[in-house]
Amino acid sequence: MIDTKKIEQIARQVHEAMPKGIREFGEDTEKKVRQVLQAQFSRMDLVNREEFDVQTQVLLRTREKLTLLEQRLAELEGKLANANNAPTAPIAPTMNTPQADTFAPPTSTAPNTASSPAAAPKIDKPIA
Repeated sequence: MIDTKKIEQIARQVHEAMPKGIREFGEDTEKKVRQVLQAQFSRMDLVNREEFDVQTQVLLRTREKLTLLEQRLAELEGKLANANNAPTAPIAPTMNTPQADTFAPPTSTAPNTASSPAAAPKIDKPIA
C-alpha cells in the first residue's frame, strides 16, 4: 500500500494544525487521524512508488521481448515468402498422401436411405 512514513508525517501535520485544546489529547488524536488516513488510502486502492517502479520494469522487459518476437516473426515470414517464390522440386508422395489417379472420395459408414439401392423400388419390367 502507501508508505507508512508519509502517513505518519501527514498525521503529525494535521495534529499540529489543530487548535491547542484539541492537540492536548496528544497521542490518541494522532493515532485516530493515522487510522482514518490509512483507511481512506486503502479504499482508494493506491499503489506505492516501489510497486509502481517494479511494474514499470516488468513492462519494459515485456516490451523488449515483444519487439524481439515481432522481428523474429518478420524474418520467418520473409523466409517463408522467399521459399514460396523459389522454384522447388516436386514433393514425392508418401504412404499417407493419396495419389490423384487412385483417390476415391470417402464413403460413409451409415446407410443413406435416399440413395441406397436397397431403399429404391425394384423394376423388373420396363415401363411402357
